Amino acid sequence: MTDEKAGGDPGSDPTPGPTPGLRERKRQRMYQAVSDAAIALFLEKGFEKVPVAEVAAAADISKPTLFRYFPAKEDLVLHRFADHVDEAARVVAGRPPKRSPLDTLQRHFLDGLERQDPVTGLCDNVHVLAFHRLLYGTPSLVARLYGYQERSEKALGEALSEASRKAPNGSASEEASDEEALAARLAAGQIIAVQRILALENWRRIDAGESAEAVWPDAVVAANRAFGQLRSGLEQYA
Repeated sequence: MTDEKAGGDPGSDPTPGPTPGLRERKRQRMYQAVSDAAIALFLEKGFEKVPVAEVAAAADISKPTLFRYFPAKEDLVLHRFADHVDEAARVVAGRPPKRSPLDTLQRHFLDGLERQDPVTGLCDNVHVLAFHRLLYGTPSLVARLYGYQERSEKALGEALSEASRKAPNGSASEEASDEEALAARLAAGQIIAVQRILALENWRRIDAGESAEAVWPDAVVAANRAFGQLRSGLEQYA
């Protein structure tokens, strides 16, 4: 993905999956083309003022075909976050031996800041800024975004639970108990919330006119402080 894609390309994937087949690549290209056409219209006219039929026409597909790919109008925008729903979980699962989940997630976020990854909010690319203004300025998009965040929490919770069981002092059972699963899900919720708040604060400052380069030192300090707070409260995963 490029910066123009979603305000959310995390850059290199620590655990890349297998190369998709031809059919899957064609499907991905269709998603990309329809989403690009929709977002161009939304940026030009406003999300609420563009009917789905107009998006379908711009993408040269029928309205029923569009809904097969995107069940809701909001998904035309938020599709760009779909690649990142399980990103934190993949980072934890693919971490180097003997590195804790929390240390790995902190390093991943700091690396994102250094790359000016749009997911961290620290990106002053004009296309990314326009996308974020569309997203955060549209209540229905913000509301639906929480569904993506919930799925991120669930995936990360499962990865943390797995990491905890594989730790030297972890449970010997193959499946987590209800108590262990809840503890992992609570930890995941806190981690995802911290990343979201850090990204929003970075974006707020850049949207107010500061450059990414100017915000970066404060963003690093804030991220280290936030993960330090997590570490003191999430000792099991630190």
